[in-house]
Amino acid sequence: MALLNIFSKKKRTGTKPRGRIRPPYLGFFCLGLFFLSVIFADVIAPYDPQEGDLFNTTIPPVWQEEGSLAHILGTDMLGRDVLSRIIHGSRMSLLISVGCILFYGSIGVTLGLVSGFRGGRTDMVIMRLADLWLSLPAIIVLFMLASVHGPSGKTIILTFGIMGWPNYARIVRGECLGLKQRDFVRLARVAGCSKLRIMFSHILPNIVNTIIIMATIEIGFIIVMTATMSFLGLGTQPPSCDWGLMLAEGRQYITYASWLVTFPGIAIVITVLGFNLTGDWLREVLDPKQKLR
Repeated sequence: MALLNIFSKKKRTGTKPRGRIRPPYLGFFCLGLFFLSVIFADVIAPYDPQEGDLFNTTIPPVWQEEGSLAHILGTDMLGRDVLSRIIHGSRMSLLISVGCILFYGSIGVTLGLVSGFRGGRTDMVIMRLADLWLSLPAIIVLFMLASVHGPSGKTIILTFGIMGWPNYARIVRGECLGLKQRDFVRLARVAGCSKLRIMFSHILPNIVNTIIIMATIEIGFIIVMTATMSFLGLGTQPPSCDWGLMLAEGRQYITYASWLVTFPGIAIVITVLGFNLTGDWLREVLDPKQKLR
């Protein structure tokens, strides 16, 4: 018995309790730089991003030969400061990303709640419509909207609004199917609450964590797609400071002015990395299923 007690004590003391999930400090640092640029762009940027100087075109960064402290990251082909344009471009990226998510997120969440709560034919029609929408090529829709409305930031938001809602609708529907069988929903029905109130006052607050996680992760994806569309000439147009547009303008000078492409690309990588790391951390913190695992 004594030996068994000693063995059991060693076994109990040998187990280590699971600690808290460590925050993504690298992701927070990247997001800190991004939001610092968004909030204080007018203060941090040393020059007007639209102001050019034809006497100081394609000046290299400060650490290269012929570089200047007046332009730390150099200038572009029109003499505009690259650092100032990258800082102000963060505002454009955040504006388009938030606009896209608010647009198609609200559509997808509403249709997902209606589909999951009502069920039956309503559920079947909405889900088949979502399947049909997912089969449409987004690039073709983008070309159609760009030919009708012209290439701009509004065209990007409209394209994502039309094409992005099925993902939200399918995930919210799955969450709603499980929540509508819970006791608090049954009690709300017994209390005489309307279906609209049950969906938006009882079920929706329990899905907010999932929506926040999806939105945080998708912001990085939208920033990449926005840059891609602007690079192809279907997004924002000159003299905008969009990072994708900066890549498109600088690609023909890449052989002797590589900083025109390198620094906007680094800005995109840092921002997307920050949102992806933070989104993964929020999924582990806010999702109860991840906590159980």
